[in-house]
Amino acid sequence: MDLGIAGKVALVAAASRGLGRAIALELAREGATLVICARGADDLNTAREEIVRATGVDVRAVVADVADPAGVERVTGEALRQHGRVDILVTNAGGPPAGTFESHDWTAWQRTVDLTLRSVVELTRAVLPGMKDRAWGRIINVNSIAAKQPVENLMLSNSIRAAVTGFARTLANEVAAHGVTVNSILPGYTRTERVEELAQATATKEGITPRDVLTRFEREIPMRRLGQPKELAALAAFLASERASYITGQSIAVDGGWIKALL
Repeated sequence: MDLGIAGKVALVAAASRGLGRAIALELAREGATLVICARGADDLNTAREEIVRATGVDVRAVVADVADPAGVERVTGEALRQHGRVDILVTNAGGPPAGTFESHDWTAWQRTVDLTLRSVVELTRAVLPGMKDRAWGRIINVNSIAAKQPVENLMLSNSIRAAVTGFARTLANEVAAHGVTVNSILPGYTRTERVEELAQATATKEGITPRDVLTRFEREIPMRRLGQPKELAALAAFLASERASYITGQSIAVDGGWIKALL
């Protein structure tokens, strides 16, 4: 299937590892020109080299923390200077720390707002005008199943990711007539460093091993396994495509059936 994104410019945040890296690679395989960012220079450059080696596309790597407005300005400014536009924006960031309500003071809440919500808002603010001018754009937010069904011991994520959903759903209506789609992907338990960190946090809280926690996760998933990053990346590439031009305002789970809601 030709997704119609060869030559499009894609900006993928938090692309040095995990889901962001898998999405960047999948878009590159479809011929998109990439700008990727992350906080750590070494991992980011490694990801860039591997994507270039696997696909041969142009990949620009920018060290930037998207929780910091200066970092957002750095990566979006570089993308616009180098390519003059961003056609596909994939918002993504590391997850907030685990814990219950009483384990987090307001400083932790503020960090989560900056990391999880403000990064999405400011990345979008930087590239949306150009998308509207060109009457074509794709905004894809990597959110979480926690936005639809709360996950135990994830007070911060459950709360602030719901705000991202509200932002994305409202924005989708505002920009639909301009040829810009806005969708969210809700990854479930996927074999990434983030899930390993959550397993470790839960294990420490309960006095068991991380392997015990991962086994529990697998039992909760109807498919009885963790997801693979490439499985989520395939959906991201489709939502970025010309074929997905009539899909907007959606939050789509890639979770092996974990969410129990009807809708």
